[in-house]
Amino acid sequence: MNPSRATLSGSPFGTAPDGRPVRRWRLDSGTGVCADVLTYGGTLHRLRVPDPSGAVEDVVLTLPGIEAYAAEQPFLGALVGRYANRLAHGRFTLDGTAHQVPATDRGHALHGGPGGFHRQVWQAAPDRANGPERAALRLELHSPDGDMGFPGALDVTVVYALDQDGTLAIDYRARTDRPTVVNLTNHAYFNLAGAGRGDILGHTLALDADAYLPVTPEAIPSGPPEPTAGGPFDFGAPRPIGERIADEHPQLADAGGYDHCFVLTAAPAGLRRAARLADPGSGRVLEVWTTEPGIQVYTGNALDGSLTGRHAKPYERHGAVCLETQHFPDAPNHPEFPGTVLRPGEEFRSRTEFRFPHLAVRS
Repeated sequence: MNPSRATLSGSPFGTAPDGRPVRRWRLDSGTGVCADVLTYGGTLHRLRVPDPSGAVEDVVLTLPGIEAYAAEQPFLGALVGRYANRLAHGRFTLDGTAHQVPATDRGHALHGGPGGFHRQVWQAAPDRANGPERAALRLELHSPDGDMGFPGALDVTVVYALDQDGTLAIDYRARTDRPTVVNLTNHAYFNLAGAGRGDILGHTLALDADAYLPVTPEAIPSGPPEPTAGGPFDFGAPRPIGERIADEHPQLADAGGYDHCFVLTAAPAGLRRAARLADPGSGRVLEVWTTEPGIQVYTGNALDGSLTGRHAKPYERHGAVCLETQHFPDAPNHPEFPGTVLRPGEEFRSRTEFRFPHLAVRS
């Protein structure tokens, strides 16, 4: 086999709780980066990335089998929807009609409700666009009218694509037959030292954002964006995540760390860099590029060692960081936020790329 050719292969990965078979699809760049995606939840199950010397580690938290993914766990690697993040009290009004989504998190709806996209078995097939330079998997899901209380039948397509430079791209598309709200993201937990290899407090983070959304103790936006400059939410220049995570700031105290949506700096339409994460120990660097207006930074505050990965390594508090590109939490109840309404005849489109610039130096 040509080692520089990107490849895609599938294999069985157990059975979902409803009896449907689950498959694991492996995207191999041919140049060192390899991603595994499960049809259950559209989950990014593994992402193996070399360091500058060529040593490979899984840089996302992973679970050992389908039973662990189907159990109550914090959305490790899943595609979440219809509405990523939170809806206050699970309620929103659209075109004069009130809708209710089951409340699962401190009285509020989180990530689309208990039967959200993270609990579904997606249909999967190779995506043949662009030939051998990329390995790509197309996932499709039909969400019926009334699913988890959301109006309209929604058809969603997500394409995971891995190219020979080691960039993992996620393209989201959706169409509806009735007005609805849509906010989609991937909930990968990153530790660039390797899954289960300590905490991420020494990772440096830079965000292309000069404001964030303050939240209530239940993580619902409590007002307009606040400037980050000079405070513990200021990641305008790279600094260790743990440098100010323990500051006596009410927003950090309530969340036990960072769990906030940052408002990305205005830029022309299209991809723009949202975040740069680096691990000084391994030399791995991750850049997140997106078309979305916000990025939720969550520092694994609720991880407590009860979850373990493939090699029985416990995932302790702050053992990973999530960088979830998305629209703003509870936007349907905040008309001043960027809109999340999708109507018939329109197409929801979004793209996020996970780039590893240290690989270009290595090559």
